[in-house]
Amino acid sequence: MAKIAVLGYGVVGSGTAEVLQKSKKSLEQKAGQELEVKYILDLRDFPDSPFKDKFTKDFNVILGDDEIDIVVEVIGGIHPSYDYVKAALLRGKSVVTSNKELVAVKGAELLKIAHEKNVNFFFEASVGGGIPIIRPLHQCLTADKIIGIAGILNGTTNYILTKMIRDNMAFDDALSTAQKLGYAERDPSADIEGADACRKICILASLAFGKHIYPESVYTEGITKITPEDVEYCENFGGSIKLIGWAQKLDNGKTAIMVCPAFIREESQLAGVNDVFNAILVNGDTTGDVVFYGKGAGKFPTAGAVVADVVAAAKMHSSSSTLYWEDCGTQDFVEDKDNIVLAHYIRVSGADKADIEKVFGEVRYLVRANADAGELAFITEPISEKDCDSGIAKLGGKLLGNIRILDY
Repeated sequence: MAKIAVLGYGVVGSGTAEVLQKSKKSLEQKAGQELEVKYILDLRDFPDSPFKDKFTKDFNVILGDDEIDIVVEVIGGIHPSYDYVKAALLRGKSVVTSNKELVAVKGAELLKIAHEKNVNFFFEASVGGGIPIIRPLHQCLTADKIIGIAGILNGTTNYILTKMIRDNMAFDDALSTAQKLGYAERDPSADIEGADACRKICILASLAFGKHIYPESVYTEGITKITPEDVEYCENFGGSIKLIGWAQKLDNGKTAIMVCPAFIREESQLAGVNDVFNAILVNGDTTGDVVFYGKGAGKFPTAGAVVADVVAAAKMHSSSSTLYWEDCGTQDFVEDKDNIVLAHYIRVSGADKADIEKVFGEVRYLVRANADAGELAFITEPISEKDCDSGIAKLGGKLLGNIRILDY
């Protein structure tokens, strides 16, 4: 019998306990043994919960119980989650988590401890909610050399951009609608500023390329500056605007990685992903492009991914040999943002075409109905971030928009 402790009884924690109980028989058949939730850790009281006899407010009760084989951490954040997870691993207990911030910041250290103690640290639910992506990356695609990953990794921002595109909403109105429907938090900053997507692409890139990339090493830009005018120009360009987390292995051996709004061409497999759906495109040298698609959040999709990891941990008698990446003292293998080369959409006021072409060379101009006098929008050839910023400064006038073009 595998005995389980669940840390946190919020949306995902309660969903995890419910799925483990509701599907107990089939899960035990898959695990090859009985599964029992022995403890649930939470500082709050839940007198009406069907699990009310399992609650404890003391983590040390769980840590000191040698019957506990698997600890599920769904508290979120770094503290106290990190302390609990590290202590559980050091005690020889496998850990399953949905905590993307924890994995993005502490993943290499925790994976190393898990390997040393011959247990597992699983985190399928940390990226994409119920979309399977972690296990496919380190098991199913092992024959591939991963060249690049690009994803719509945040359902909130994708919903907002969909409303701006379909309904011609301004950003603030689209955000307000998302909040009313429960798709956006009261404080949506982690979503709309790109921090959530940044943590997820860090996890994916670390696993794909074998070295831990920390969130502070990733240039991150959210969607707060996107306007209906940008949406119109993107339609003329022939594509959609998406917030993309992407990472690419470069010829020089470094990894280019960024989170940013991007023009995506309409033929891209990511262009038609709308509303709260997520999609992750993995490009390998053998398989080519593989896309993982689905709802990236929600109580039961995320809980389902957590429970799948619980079953996997219960079945395994040793540490996974493929789920691992190296910690690095420096991040010098991450390409400097200034050196990343991409085409750009630029919208300006107060510059003429002669100035633009003198600075940027050959460009493609875009049009929209009822454009303001003096407004020009254009697409550059691929250019380094440093040269693009320098060119914009040389133009003078007023910069109204600068969005990258991604060919995924």
